[in-house]
Amino acid sequence: MKKRLVAGMAVLAALSMASAAGAATEHPSGLKIGCAVQTMSNQVWAQQMEEITKDAKEDGNEVTVVDCQENANTQISQLENFITSEMDVIIVQPVDAEAIEEVCKEALDAGIEVMCWDEDMENSSFNWVIKNYDLGVAIGTQAAEFINEKFGDEGCEVVVLGYPQTPILLERENGILDALAEKAPNAEVVANQPAIDTTEGLNAMETILQAHPDVKVVCCIGGGGAAGANEALKGAYGSEVPEDVGIFSTDLTDEAIAAMQNGEFNRCVIAITGNANVCGKEAYDLAMRYAAGEDLGHEVYRDLIPVTPENLEEMISQ
Repeated sequence: MKKRLVAGMAVLAALSMASAAGAATEHPSGLKIGCAVQTMSNQVWAQQMEEITKDAKEDGNEVTVVDCQENANTQISQLENFITSEMDVIIVQPVDAEAIEEVCKEALDAGIEVMCWDEDMENSSFNWVIKNYDLGVAIGTQAAEFINEKFGDEGCEVVVLGYPQTPILLERENGILDALAEKAPNAEVVANQPAIDTTEGLNAMETILQAHPDVKVVCCIGGGGAAGANEALKGAYGSEVPEDVGIFSTDLTDEAIAAMQNGEFNRCVIAITGNANVCGKEAYDLAMRYAAGEDLGHEVYRDLIPVTPENLEEMISQ
């Protein structure tokens, strides 16, 4: 843990003075932080990295963000480069958590703090996680309530835009499907396609609508697919937004916020911690608190918050 101790010594004096004065804990400065992201084509992840970079710069820290384009071998190489570059902190969103356990152990052995984002890893300083199945259940539950209100016992046609290539996103997808089956048993899932970003969501939804023009509800495992689905539905309906058509997803992206404000098809977003900027700020703060010596425990759980047009303005004002 030599690197962490060296980094900690640089901030101990400041922390002790702040404590003596009754001030809040200050973030360390002069740290090199490496962020390894699955893909920057996902808008919410891109915004989160922008927030981390901004906050780090304000503290006098340096951030390097890399995108492995959803390739585990590429991510392993990127993490190896972070070790060689003697990063003080690594924040990683694993493509395959099991695949990077060994290289993350190497980082820990080199004294580098490793924060794992959204996966339960053994070889990490701490994991910032959600229960992905529960998140899927929350999305599916909101959709089921909408279906029951609008269609009653008749049900309707439903689309699920998942991403089974990534294990945690498959957990979300399974949660969505189980909640729909339990809470809206008359609803029929007529299509289940992968979509991680806006382009994939748009293309998948346009294709689905050609085969199933009567689809009323779309459930998405992420904000990228939801943004694409919204564009596809706008193309199908024009300026009309029927009250019985809706998208249910997670990730409170700029697109989701704008769609709700404009009265488009996004009916509910299950926010994880908050909007993308809040998430980035919280992730950075946790990493810095750990670097300063705070014991966070190995699992730090994130909040799940349903956001609808009714509470949207309160949520984004935070």
